[in-house]
Amino acid sequence: MHISKDRILKYSFEPLAFLKWLLFACVIGVVVGLVSISFYYAFDFVTDLRLAHPWLLFLLPLGGVAIILVYRISGMENDRGTNFVLLAVRENTALPLRTAPLVYISTLITHLLGGSSGREGAILQIGGSISASIGRAMHLDDKDSRIITMCGMSAAFAALFGTPIAAAVFAMEIVSVGVMYYAAIVPCVLSAIIGVGLAETLSVAPTAFHILGMPQTSALLLLQVIAMGVLGAMVSMLFCRAMHLAPALYDKFLPNHLVRAAVGGALVVVLTLIIGSRDYNGAGTQLIAAALAGNAEPEAFLLKILLTALTLGAGFKGGEIVPAFFTGSTFGCAAASLIGLSPSFGAALGMIAVFCGVTNCPLTSILLAFELFGGEQLSMFALVCAISYMLSGYYSLYSEQKIVYSKLRPVYINRKAK
Repeated sequence: MHISKDRILKYSFEPLAFLKWLLFACVIGVVVGLVSISFYYAFDFVTDLRLAHPWLLFLLPLGGVAIILVYRISGMENDRGTNFVLLAVRENTALPLRTAPLVYISTLITHLLGGSSGREGAILQIGGSISASIGRAMHLDDKDSRIITMCGMSAAFAALFGTPIAAAVFAMEIVSVGVMYYAAIVPCVLSAIIGVGLAETLSVAPTAFHILGMPQTSALLLLQVIAMGVLGAMVSMLFCRAMHLAPALYDKFLPNHLVRAAVGGALVVVLTLIIGSRDYNGAGTQLIAAALAGNAEPEAFLLKILLTALTLGAGFKGGEIVPAFFTGSTFGCAAASLIGLSPSFGAALGMIAVFCGVTNCPLTSILLAFELFGGEQLSMFALVCAISYMLSGYYSLYSEQKIVYSKLRPVYINRKAK
């Protein structure tokens, strides 16, 4: 029987590709996982230091100036954060290795001095830049370079949060809305598992919450969850608008980046003193936990949006996803009583709905709900994600995210997010 050369090549190279990605995923999982774990402990250290020494907040303007100067000296003053990682995956844009130490240090400075931001933006950039650099050292072609960058994002996210399934899918889903990069599924999943395994070995506790007052499925519950999905979509649009409006206003009124960082830091200090609470500085994970336990002030989500927009818009570093968790959980907790849900369950729904709306990642959001809250009432979390995804428009945390297909009809639109 004659077998064509094409068929021989096809069946010869697939096993080699499989073995190649097994090897690369293990390397990326170990390297990026260890760096992410070190970031986790460094992050906790500076957070504890800030809480022990409240006067550090008054150094925030100087910290902002220092961050701008470090990026300027490194030739990356126009760094666009996580947007560069998305471009590296979609268009194979070069992601320099120096991104990792720069965002590592600058995020720690932001949190040490009380800026309002998250940590996942830093970890995605760290994972993406390290893995992209390993890909260049291995002389990977354009397509494989994109996969290895996603592999690093997955390992970093998983090691930091302890959610390997959501991390793997997030890396494949975040770049282009409506398109999943399934070619990366093996390296993304394996590197995420290795990252989480290393984290557990080195005593990094996975993020998880217990929901109080989980309801039974009923027609009324469906209506309540639909209402929360609609509200969550509205809050997610507000969050994205604030994150994009703040840097635009800084550009208009304070075009000098050094002055902008100093003024932005000063605004955060003044607002913190007016509010009379340090709970909104840093990531605010303690208030996320409180909201998911059923306790949140009704204005908390608005204050977090304002302080995060002022911080990141001024040039400080960090991420927007944990602040989005904060916004969604505190809003959901406060809104739950208005629609008849338990505050704890409402906080969980709100947190996932807002995350889905700001990232346009419904599959990741459903899996994140499973890994954070367990499988009970997962169908309700799926419903709130579906509604928030559909109604949140084409807004996104990341301006370089591509909306490939319409959210309303199976129509190819291929436009950037707002």
